[in-house]
Amino acid sequence: MSSPSASSSSSPSSSLFPALTDDPSGRPALRFGERSLTYAELAAAAGAVGERVRGAGRVAVWATPSLETAVGVVGVLLAGVAAVPLNPKSGEKELGHILSDSAPGVVLAAPGDELPEALRELERIDVDVDVDGDGVGGLGGEAVGDEDPALVVYTSGTTGPPKGAVIPRRAVAATLDALADAWQWTGEDVLVHGLPLFHVHGLVLGVLGPLRRGGSVRHLGRFDTEGVTRELSSGATMLFGVPTMYHRIAEALPADPALAKALAGARLLVSGSAALPVHDHERIAAATGRRVIERYGMTETLMNTSVRADGEARAGTVGVPLPGVELRLVEDDGSVVAAHDGETVGEIQVRGSNLFTEYLNRPEATAAAFTADGWFRTGDVAVRDPDGYVRIVGRKATDLIKSGGYKIGAGEIENALLEYPGVREAAVTGEPDADLGERIVAWVVPVDPEAPPTEGELADHVARRLAPHKRPRVVRYLDALPRNDMGKIMKRALPS
Repeated sequence: MSSPSASSSSSPSSSLFPALTDDPSGRPALRFGERSLTYAELAAAAGAVGERVRGAGRVAVWATPSLETAVGVVGVLLAGVAAVPLNPKSGEKELGHILSDSAPGVVLAAPGDELPEALRELERIDVDVDVDGDGVGGLGGEAVGDEDPALVVYTSGTTGPPKGAVIPRRAVAATLDALADAWQWTGEDVLVHGLPLFHVHGLVLGVLGPLRRGGSVRHLGRFDTEGVTRELSSGATMLFGVPTMYHRIAEALPADPALAKALAGARLLVSGSAALPVHDHERIAAATGRRVIERYGMTETLMNTSVRADGEARAGTVGVPLPGVELRLVEDDGSVVAAHDGETVGEIQVRGSNLFTEYLNRPEATAAAFTADGWFRTGDVAVRDPDGYVRIVGRKATDLIKSGGYKIGAGEIENALLEYPGVREAAVTGEPDADLGERIVAWVVPVDPEAPPTEGELADHVARRLAPHKRPRVVRYLDALPRNDMGKIMKRALPS
């Protein structure tokens, strides 16, 4: 593993959020709906939580989109212990596995939240956001270091039970400081989003990010375009979202001039967690004059690349490596892809201070995830343009199709299909073929189910747009594509 970033600190835990102690003024820190906290109020409320959980080891947090979740996680970090965010939508089996694996000593929740049976044997602490006090007090200490765990975030578990990625304090600081550099993110920025708070995007970037900068976040509670319009029209400067959210924005824009005006006035529109279709990029740009920028990260690595605020917002790319992040593409045999030609596909491997420490209780899985010299195997496949921009074409396990001697990324075919007027949603997979090795299969949700585009029309469109060997050989029609909470298409759930 690489050494900690110079931007992180070995000083007490409160150094993750210097504004809590350096400037406990009346500046706004958090707002969820009508409820808000200044930095002074946050310091008092989070400090009180921290005093109660200090020494607890790991602390589960019932991560609803609420002020209590944000205060609870900040309090846990101030105490120098590790937070385990729990998805309130987790099923009984998944939740039981996470609790057994992480063995938290206590669970934080908002007063009045009804917790499932699996959590009722844990000591419960209700987070009080209305605390009078003097801030973070004596929390932290020299014993809290960069390599100490900040979070244990559980991955989606597509090939087995979810794995707990142990994210050290060093990685949180390094990734947020690198994004500050790339996005020119300062304490003057006001972020609006409606993302869940049990994963990296909504919690680390969307809550801890503004607090590390000394800025503020306005959480919508639940995403809707009316909320986006309201907040961007009243002082918010940045919007974070996932492709499903930006697709809804693109659909609403033609009939909503107020939304177009609000987006046009934003300093930064950022999409992540999955690829934003090029078609939606272009519709938003045409209506607002502003381009959405994309970044690329995952639970184990936090953020790896981004389009820079002072760079070209090129649709279909996730930009360049962030400061402090090394990135390379490798072939199946482990050899490094030397060509940056925008065509040669390889698996992304990364190295840097943004990486997680280990999978909790999974030494074999941890060892398998890294090369001997410390590169993390992401499992994502991409191409790299001559100027260094990275274009992700999918997951190695589900999105890399080997057909007729070619390596083909599903992502570019999906983008091409979405440009066809009769296609509402599209996913691409490969299936065994005696002649080609694998044939390309398109799963399409048509705009008009009574008159869907034909297989020949779609194949010809892709062949003209990309290349003949990338055309789908089979088209299957669906009413909707299976998606997870973040809007990612779950290809393993497609009908067999």
